[in-house]
Amino acid sequence: MLPEVRPHVSAPLTDQLELQLGLAPDLEASHLDVERVAGIAVVAAAHSGGYAAVGHLLGLLAALPAPTEAGERFWLDLWRSSGAAYLLPANIKAEVLQSLAGEGTALARQILSAVDEMTPPQRVAAGEVIGQALAESDHLPDLKTQVIGELWLRDLELTAWRVLHADGRSDDPTERKAFLEAWKSV
Repeated sequence: MLPEVRPHVSAPLTDQLELQLGLAPDLEASHLDVERVAGIAVVAAAHSGGYAAVGHLLGLLAALPAPTEAGERFWLDLWRSSGAAYLLPANIKAEVLQSLAGEGTALARQILSAVDEMTPPQRVAAGEVIGQALAESDHLPDLKTQVIGELWLRDLELTAWRVLHADGRSDDPTERKAFLEAWKSV
């Protein structure tokens, strides 16, 4: 599942293409040689971490039962076991819609808040509920449901962190140069 690409998300990439590769925004494709295309791919890959993390976050949520009448039992069980109302569909709907539009930081913060509030026993219980749902939908009978659920929760937590980390990175060349100078002097 991939979020929609919005101009504000691609602006840093556009700036880097102009700065690093000397490409003008109105450059015609006929002026691109293989080296330039490879350079564009490298710069795009360097800037894709946040976009990929938002897509992965949405994919993890999409693996759970849909927030419909049929999935209502799952969501109630998850709430009871985790003690985290932050994860209920009604409480993350707006953030999921923002993520589909390419802005995943609000959803990432909400997820990290939910995980942070869980006690170790609540996390184990939530993992069991999630693992049961995933084992049934993904047909993973060889793995224990608690293991599946704990892996899913860890992945969700780390992916939310990646979204926030990618959003907080500075793309300012002056700041980057200052960092590199400081790093070289260590």
